[in-house]
Amino acid sequence: MNELLIAIEDFLKTTGIAQMFSSSSDTAWWQYLIMYVIIGTLFYLAIVKKYEPLLLMPIAFGMLLANLPGAELIHLEYFFDEYYLENGIIATEELVNGHVPMSRMIEEVINNGGLVDILYLGVKLGVYPSLIFLGVGAMTDFSPLISNPKSLLMGAGAQLGVFVAFFAALFLGFTPAEAGAIGIIGGADGPTAILVTKELAPQLLGAIAIAAYSYMALIPIIQPPFMRLLTTEKERTIKMTNLRPVSKLEKVLFPIVVTFIVCLIVPAAAPLVGFLMLGNLFNVSGVADRLSKTAQNELINIVTICLGVSVGATANAQNFLKLETLYIIALGLCAFCVSTCGGLITGKIMCKLTGGKINPLIGSAGVSAVPMAARVSQDVGREYDPSNFLLMHAMGPNVAGVIGSAVAAGVFLSFFG
Repeated sequence: MNELLIAIEDFLKTTGIAQMFSSSSDTAWWQYLIMYVIIGTLFYLAIVKKYEPLLLMPIAFGMLLANLPGAELIHLEYFFDEYYLENGIIATEELVNGHVPMSRMIEEVINNGGLVDILYLGVKLGVYPSLIFLGVGAMTDFSPLISNPKSLLMGAGAQLGVFVAFFAALFLGFTPAEAGAIGIIGGADGPTAILVTKELAPQLLGAIAIAAYSYMALIPIIQPPFMRLLTTEKERTIKMTNLRPVSKLEKVLFPIVVTFIVCLIVPAAAPLVGFLMLGNLFNVSGVADRLSKTAQNELINIVTICLGVSVGATANAQNFLKLETLYIIALGLCAFCVSTCGGLITGKIMCKLTGGKINPLIGSAGVSAVPMAARVSQDVGREYDPSNFLLMHAMGPNVAGVIGSAVAAGVFLSFFG
């Protein structure tokens, strides 16, 4: 009987509830509760409000898995040099360029890691963001940008928030590498933010990824007030002329030429720009339908699940509940708003220069979130003139924003990587 009672007592000590309230736990019970509130909010936005559910739902569930006491599905310490040096696993002279060799990290994860540790390798190695871009490229029509190359300027103007947030983060005491990772939130591109952060500031990955995807999901709420503030009613009702037809030759040459030019100037942008353009080439070439459909459907869906869960799992209470997380959330919102304003102001300037032929509302689509930002431009425009159709025009700056955010990422990686 005593043995049974001891067994029951030992079992109760291993439960998550007991570990949550244990005095030896590194995380206090109230920290878990705060995380559960945040996780519940993300589930609410994804399931009830239907804001980017394909992204927010796996991220929220990854956060839930990371904040279950005793589950230990991810061991973030395996991905930092300090773990190997402090535990004598690797000697200082074995470091490569000052870091633990990736092969040693992979070996540690395979031998001692959990399920999410293995999934997280796709983030650490930079595989998931590039594969996401492959799918995005296959799903995106670049014709509006090819037809109206001037929309590149609005995509460039919408990167303003990236650099404003970068300098604001420096002012708040973040290192240049951390500031670069925070600034890229303004590009409104989750995979880009993840790729930059895992290279420059992996300890901030959870907070930056959640901020980036949350603001992307809230585009229909964040952008319209700025669109109304910075444009007149007359500008909002401008009808743009139909875009010229784009030939198949132009569609095929565009991804090849863009990859060549951009990657010659900013080689660090090659993983993102290259795969974005490869996916588009699959689509427009007309000879790779199977590859295009796979990139658009099965591949991007599988990668989205793995990326969301593994990134969400980095946001445990110890990493997330810090003052710097509040700074990141505030700076991310600032970056997003400034990027929206930068695109709109560029659109207004182009409207003036073209004699009122460009509706400045499409400038807000210069942030990278495809195609949601373009839809918001369309929706706001139709509020003032139901017969106005801006969607295809807005796709030009929208696609330009994807390229612009990838180039901005490459700049930060070149400077601080």
